[in-house]
Amino acid sequence: MKLIGAHVSASGGLGNAVLAAQSINATAFALFTRNQRSWVSKPLSASEITTFKALIGEHGYKPTQILPHDSYLINLGCPDEENLLKSRAAFLDEMQRCEQLGLTLLNFHPGSHLNKISAEQCLDQIAGEINLALSQTHDVTAVIENTAGQGSNLGYTFAQIARIIEGVNDKSRVGVCIDTCHTFAAGYDISNEVGYQLTFDEFDKLIGPQYLKAVHLNDSMKGVGSHVDRHACLGKGYIGQWCFEKMMHDPRFDNIPMILETPDPTLWKSEIEWLKNR
Repeated sequence: MKLIGAHVSASGGLGNAVLAAQSINATAFALFTRNQRSWVSKPLSASEITTFKALIGEHGYKPTQILPHDSYLINLGCPDEENLLKSRAAFLDEMQRCEQLGLTLLNFHPGSHLNKISAEQCLDQIAGEINLALSQTHDVTAVIENTAGQGSNLGYTFAQIARIIEGVNDKSRVGVCIDTCHTFAAGYDISNEVGYQLTFDEFDKLIGPQYLKAVHLNDSMKGVGSHVDRHACLGKGYIGQWCFEKMMHDPRFDNIPMILETPDPTLWKSEIEWLKNR
């Protein structure tokens, strides 16, 4: 079964994200559990937690269908000590919020070396920061999102992600979210049969299918290998419709959240319907 949704707004309260997901007939959804533009956010209130849990139960969502995303400010590979400490605290707060809400996944971008340390040092540091957060939380899986490789961002090759996972002590609580736009922009040509098969064969070989926990469904405004992170609506970019149709019939993507981050929210309901009918 394919679980398809979008990254919906939680403006006005986390419960509104559940209602937004329901309104577009989503069977999965993503959200921010705090202000993604702030290092520190006010704690979740007991009433907000209770309301959110009640609404997901009422509308039939299980924790495995919900993919919280952490703040874009967080950089677990940061070579600067002050910002690393901020990132460490914010990431732990994100994990603890998931715990409070009864959610089991936290999606995050791995980090950037900012041209101040080597890629290898940065990847190993990211693994160490994941270990710190996991040691202070329970039942939440850290889900690494592959990147487009813009600037000094790491995690754009499956080998880099594999190195991070290798350094994580509790491998039962680490996973991967494949973003189709990022994958394509990083140089994996998933727009055709040969490239698609090579890409996911490499994922299975270097990382392992057991680590695949979620997908972001986005077309790409830029060409393959551009290393530019610009999402397009499905079928409106360089990846094209074929890839998304293929994914709807690929059993490796069964029963994990498949989340639209396409740029026009008014199309999400129709994009979800299109995907479900492939």
